[in-house]
Amino acid sequence: MNATLKVLGFAGSLRKASFNRGVLRAAQELAPEGVKIEIFDLAGIPIFNQDEEADPPEPVVSFRDRIKAADALLVATPEYNYSIPGALKNAIDWASRPYGQGVILGKPVAVMGASVGMLGSARAQYDLRRVFQALNMPAVSHPEVLIAFAAKLCDEQGNVTDEKTRGKIRELVAALAAWTHRLRGTMPPQKIPSGSLA
Repeated sequence: MNATLKVLGFAGSLRKASFNRGVLRAAQELAPEGVKIEIFDLAGIPIFNQDEEADPPEPVVSFRDRIKAADALLVATPEYNYSIPGALKNAIDWASRPYGQGVILGKPVAVMGASVGMLGSARAQYDLRRVFQALNMPAVSHPEVLIAFAAKLCDEQGNVTDEKTRGKIRELVAALAAWTHRLRGTMPPQKIPSGSLA
């Protein structure tokens, strides 16, 4: 068993001061002992072209290699036009190909997101979870990290300053770690409290 759980994080926003990039940095800082989060920048990934899937451009090769080396994924998404940003969906499409052989298939994943609106990327997260389902990716269900009115909770560089929000991010990373260990069969069995139904 590898002592350190490797998590690859990537954000659906390409903006340098993106709130969602800031959310990923917070996850890095708040990761529990035994969990290492690395962040990949999707900015260099070109538009998916099936003609190139067998011999993809270097940024795609790098992205696929990082996914392959990771034990789990952590995705931070904004919401564009009620759904997933194009850059994020495009990167996932690259990672899912060739059909039936994609490196992303079956990877444990957690999703979180920040937006300037009141729903905190809820619709984008819903659509993203449908994509994960299509790729047989077991996703963490709880806690949900829906960061609404992000401009009030982050500084000008996109760093998360609100302690309650940071606490939710910490909970999600811990849940992803536990979920990944459970799926890999490396989590110790849980004791059933006295008086509980088995």
